[in-house]
Amino acid sequence: MKINLSPVRLDTLLDLSVAGDVLTFNGESLDLSAIPEGATLPADAVMSDWVVGPVTRINGELSLTLRLPCGPDAPEETRFPQPITVTEDGPIMLPAYALEEISE
Repeated sequence: MKINLSPVRLDTLLDLSVAGDVLTFNGESLDLSAIPEGATLPADAVMSDWVVGPVTRINGELSLTLRLPCGPDAPEETRFPQPITVTEDGPIMLPAYALEEISE
């Protein structure tokens, strides 16, 4: 799974994990297993405010863009995040919400 991140200033943190084709955002699950090979699902057809771009499945790999919450003093790697490639189930490490997370 390839996850692109779209930073946005929010006071809500994001806890993200994956199990197969199921993404879990702050305890709410989104099952993407019904998306067939070669298909594109527009973001507004997905029942999640976290998904902000189309969801595609190409060569068996899901690709999507998620909203990334940023604090008022978010570090550069959060404001300009790199895509995340998910290769195993479990929690997904996101860039730091704020600079204070890095110093702790």
